[in-house]
Amino acid sequence: MAERISTPSRTKQIIEENGFYFKKNFGQNFLIDSNILGNIAECAGVTKEDCVLEIGPGIGSLTQVLAEHAREVVAIEIDSNLIPILSKTLADYDNIEVRNQDILKTDIDAIIREKNNDRPIKVVANLPYYITTPIIMDLLENERKVDTITVMVQKEVAERMQAGPGDKEYGALSIAVQYYCDAHLDMIVQPSCFMPRPKVASAVITLKVLPERKIAAKDEELFFHLVKCAFGQRRKTLLNCLFNQGNLGFSKEEWTEILTSLGWDPRVRGEALSIEDFAKLTDAVFEAKQNQ
Repeated sequence: MAERISTPSRTKQIIEENGFYFKKNFGQNFLIDSNILGNIAECAGVTKEDCVLEIGPGIGSLTQVLAEHAREVVAIEIDSNLIPILSKTLADYDNIEVRNQDILKTDIDAIIREKNNDRPIKVVANLPYYITTPIIMDLLENERKVDTITVMVQKEVAERMQAGPGDKEYGALSIAVQYYCDAHLDMIVQPSCFMPRPKVASAVITLKVLPERKIAAKDEELFFHLVKCAFGQRRKTLLNCLFNQGNLGFSKEEWTEILTSLGWDPRVRGEALSIEDFAKLTDAVFEAKQNQ
């Protein structure tokens, strides 16, 4: 087993020796707790049968641990200044391929075909807040062949992903993630586990991608449109949100009729509806549109 990259002293040494400067626009915070890194690999369920796609390897702290558990790791790093550093820190491993690319412009499907014979891969990442949702939704909405997504994100975002109706964190992201996945919050990670220290706590969450949708709505695009409308103005009733933002050609009276046909009080708010309720709403709106 190679020397751990993820100790405070080793991380500091690597940064200083290579004259590396953290870039705020990339949201760079390197993990410096080896126990946390080992736990992430375990939460992801990585085995020697797996090809792992890692997003944002940094100086390779997590990459190193993943390589010791997996058959192969493909690490996508956007910061070109980190590529020569990674070539040194990960030199002892022959099952790691580092690519200097933007993950949102990377042909992930091609990686899956090439590296894993078109079988589902595992995704593991320490994600900066600004790009968390775009990356996760790209993987889910485009139906990439992914088995699990285990990510380090801001604690608030992880809580939002697994929140349910009535929770203050519950919103469009909760429904979007739970439409495709079972979400499990694995652990909370304190700022002291990173260099530099972030201002807020982080969390590791694992999303198990479902082979089939949890619910069946008649129109998936309409389903997500209604979810977006429902949470667009959280202080307003569902009726007002749908009327103001729905853009579906229904009058307020027609929206009221749709909601009451489902047995709902038109004053109900979007955060009170479950994912199943949104599927029922979608089907009712779909039928109403057919009769317009």
